[in-house]
Amino acid sequence: MTKNKPNVEIPKIVGASKRVDKTLDRFLNTTPAVCAERAVLITESYKETEGQPMPIRRAKALEKILSSMSIFIQDDEIIVGNQCSMPRSAPIFPEFSCKWVEEELDRLEKRTADVFLISEEAKEKLRSAFTYWDGKTVNEIASEMMPPESLEAHNEVVYTVGNYFYNGVGHISADYNKALTLGLNAVIAQAEEKLAEIDFADASQLTKMHFLNSVITANKAVIAFAERFAVLAEKMAVSCEDSERRAELTEIARICRKVPAQPAESFQEALQAFWFIHLVIQIESNGHSISPMRFDQYMNPFLLADPISIESAQEMLDMLWVKFSELNKVRDENSTMAFAGYPMFMNLIVGGQKRDGSDATNTMSYLILQASANTKLYAPSLSVRIHEGTPDPLYKKAAELSRMGMGYPAYYNDRVIVPALLARGLEREDARDYGIIGCVEPQVGGKTEGWHDAAFYNMAKIIELCLNDGVDQRTGKQLGPKSGSLKTFKSFDDLMDSYTQQTAYFVKLMAAADNAVDMTHGKHCPLPFLSSLVDDCISEGVSLQEGGAHYNFTGPQGVGVANAGDSLTAIKKLVFDDKVLTLEQLQEALVTDFEGQEDLRQMLVNRAPKYGNDDDYADEIAKKAALIYCEEVNKYTNPRGGKFQPGLYPASANVPLGSVVMATPDGRKAWSPLADGVSPISGYDSCGPTASVLSVAKLDHEIASNGTLLNQKFHPTAIEGEKGLESLKAVTEAYFQNGGFHVQYNVISRDTLLDAQANPEKHKGLVVRVAGYSAFFTALDKTLQDDILARTEQNF
Repeated sequence: MTKNKPNVEIPKIVGASKRVDKTLDRFLNTTPAVCAERAVLITESYKETEGQPMPIRRAKALEKILSSMSIFIQDDEIIVGNQCSMPRSAPIFPEFSCKWVEEELDRLEKRTADVFLISEEAKEKLRSAFTYWDGKTVNEIASEMMPPESLEAHNEVVYTVGNYFYNGVGHISADYNKALTLGLNAVIAQAEEKLAEIDFADASQLTKMHFLNSVITANKAVIAFAERFAVLAEKMAVSCEDSERRAELTEIARICRKVPAQPAESFQEALQAFWFIHLVIQIESNGHSISPMRFDQYMNPFLLADPISIESAQEMLDMLWVKFSELNKVRDENSTMAFAGYPMFMNLIVGGQKRDGSDATNTMSYLILQASANTKLYAPSLSVRIHEGTPDPLYKKAAELSRMGMGYPAYYNDRVIVPALLARGLEREDARDYGIIGCVEPQVGGKTEGWHDAAFYNMAKIIELCLNDGVDQRTGKQLGPKSGSLKTFKSFDDLMDSYTQQTAYFVKLMAAADNAVDMTHGKHCPLPFLSSLVDDCISEGVSLQEGGAHYNFTGPQGVGVANAGDSLTAIKKLVFDDKVLTLEQLQEALVTDFEGQEDLRQMLVNRAPKYGNDDDYADEIAKKAALIYCEEVNKYTNPRGGKFQPGLYPASANVPLGSVVMATPDGRKAWSPLADGVSPISGYDSCGPTASVLSVAKLDHEIASNGTLLNQKFHPTAIEGEKGLESLKAVTEAYFQNGGFHVQYNVISRDTLLDAQANPEKHKGLVVRVAGYSAFFTALDKTLQDDILARTEQNF
């Protein structure tokens, strides 16, 4: 380990309390369900506000939901606040899309992944509510706005904008510190002050007036929501026979009456205020990846100012971790394949630098790592920032947590990410203050509408199209431009020209599709409460969705870097360099999915250099393939006045994206999964973990400032003892010192995963790293389970 000394006293380790264990057991034995309440209430509200300005309608809808939804306080809870009428249940958001919900209602309990219980009564209520939304959803309106070619390419999965096409945007971190230190009354006062400046004779000011009024309404609704829990806690306290619990309920009532309206002072007040803010953002919209980000930075002052014991603080934090995991979301069947495991992608990061560049590690950093160790849940997604000044105890604590096998923390490299953000126009102090949204996307909290995860771009499908003159081999459609084929290429340069043409064409269509969805959200689904906690929405009088944030980006990501790179490499090496294979032979093999030609497939697999082995021949081609995509993405702007920025990560979309791609020249069989993130193809990285990360580090991670994702899997014996921790840290440092962006580790044996597949009832609490998130292994579809099993198991 490094010899950097800690700048704070390291708190003692406190394990999970009996209260926490009891709460965890209750959570693990609760099956997710669908709740119809929100869908019914927002439909009623929209009917009542027909003709009113949209920001006002949205604020009044939130007000109606928060004032009318069921609330409850579970046994032993310290931090209170529920999303739905039942624990771990998920609401429905018909304003974004609902036709797919209606079609799938009777299949929700029969899914192969992310199963949801749903009562017949709930189905009937939803079907009744959905009749109002015909033709009014974001999905339907955005579809009409898209160029037909963009929609067709989306439907044929050259790319997919499904995240925001069917759901809210999310992928953001609010200014939690503002809510904790000033309170929502101060937010209301800020909006009222700005409203008083409005010149009603100026037509351009009228929309600002409506937005500011919506902010005031929404924030008052949140304060009233907290008051409802105060009243409930008081009522429960009166009838509670246990004096200790009665005192807890009385304190909960006092706190809920104070926060989030007023500034928090104690640690428990700060946690409760945070939770109300975080919870209501999830109720206002179903955009996932609502991320706490630098929780240790804004929560540590409350811990230090409170005489609370470390044991009590740790227990409260552990209980909050369970609350994170109770949040849930229903996705359509196709999206569920890309985001299986009930993930909400709420990324919480520790360590890194302060705004002045000094080390940011504090007491909370260690308690947070311990909370994840104590609860062993998939939420929140836990990350750690690494820089030259990262203290050795924090690095070691993170490595010890990695060794536990839940797939977290993910590690992020300040030495690459800070310069990447500076290059995107962030101020230096803001760049140092970055956190991670969702999977791997960096942004500065409380200032950014990053539109991360804007689309999944299928790089392997581009290989298919560039080899076949733009024709989709699955459907026979002429999807792309006529750019040449395996019948016409005379050189490797011809092939690369075809790849570049197809990339340019489809990135442009993707940008048009993203912008159509973006504009629809801005006009039809502004979010006044979330907007009120992001600079500069109130000062500008503009919602987040219409460009009110200080920083605005759109971040689509390429999927299948290794497949694109290894496919191009195989053709260059075997066809044009060594001339052991003809283009005609290759075409026949690909069209027939290598039927009767296993020898040829093995030639592609074994005789061409492979990305992931520190071989410049393959690595430089993979780098070029990724760079062509990134440079095209950089050309476009969004309707909020910001730039597009590329990323290279898949969530778990590498599985469904592969299902529409024919056989590829890397030796991959038709319709099988693509490579995960920027990781090498499973089994192709045969020279050990260090060679693997050195290959990946050669990509231009700085230009892919929307994030890159590297998964590595180790057998538990590989990182046993102090030597194992040193080895894990050494691989991380080798990657980071050579320009890597992010890495995460699955430390679990293949035998354990196989047993979990065969006996899921014995492993219902088994958490694994899927992609940019962790999830219960048994909640995943078998195809995704198999993809995790197939990943190269590294050893030292």
